Amino acid sequence: MELEIRGVSKTYSNGVRALDDVSLTIPPGMYGLLGPNGAGKSTLMRIIATLQDPDEGTVRLGDIDILVEKDRTREVLGYLPQDFGLYPRVTAEALLTHFAVLEGIVGRKARRGVVESLLRQTNLWDVRKEKLGTYSGGMRQRFGVAVALLGDPRLLIVDEPTAGLDPAERVRFLNLLSELGERSVVLLSTHIVEDVSELCTRMAIIHEGRILLEAEPPRAVEELTGRIWRRVVTAEELERLDREHAVISTRLLAGRTIAHVLADTCPGPDFEAVQPDLKDVYFSVMAGQHGQPVGASA
Repeated sequence: MELEIRGVSKTYSNGVRALDDVSLTIPPGMYGLLGPNGAGKSTLMRIIATLQDPDEGTVRLGDIDILVEKDRTREVLGYLPQDFGLYPRVTAEALLTHFAVLEGIVGRKARRGVVESLLRQTNLWDVRKEKLGTYSGGMRQRFGVAVALLGDPRLLIVDEPTAGLDPAERVRFLNLLSELGERSVVLLSTHIVEDVSELCTRMAIIHEGRILLEAEPPRAVEELTGRIWRRVVTAEELERLDREHAVISTRLLAGRTIAHVLADTCPGPDFEAVQPDLKDVYFSVMAGQHGQPVGASA
């Protein structure tokens, strides 16, 4: 079952065009939607989650017309938004049991089994009696996944799930998502390149409501092999370098500024070749410099 998005556009009443003719085919597994804040990711997620309607376009999950058959869509959908509220004085077990009732799991034995299974799957069973207000950010996110998984969804949408998590919680959360991607379509919306690099078999980069690149991450990286060069520069040198070459990114390392340049041949004697990664793909695309990878579509 694939998620097919065709020609989706959305303009808000203030004139902001959040999505501009977006078309994607998303297969089962982990799919990354990568872009900066304000790129249109959350708008697209809300449309797929039946919370908003586009001005134009179609969205289908297998034989389900998501924009028309909203109730049917919600039966197979799990959605973890970027921000969601919890009752801080309620335990995880009690609240998940309540949501299970709302999901229609009315048999006590069956409900108990589902709640225990999900809390164990999200590694929250040992803290099930603790109040949600005492949970860390990562624990709250994992509880959100447990709620989203009620009903065993065929489509799971997670919007900016690792923002604000510490490194250990982020790893635990990404491992959980990886397991879920083995049996359903999981759409991961994020501005964190590492999340996509570590999890997703396919990805799209979105900016200002338009899809700039759609590709398999390893192939997109391969396209840049032998074309990324770096050099330590001063602030004055960086200004000149930016005029003369395609500088795609800069970063500070131990107080020094390191510039990455995209070029088919070595830009100069002070440069060294760099093995590219998905960050280089992302920054080159955002700078309008990346060639179209083989097998990708814009």
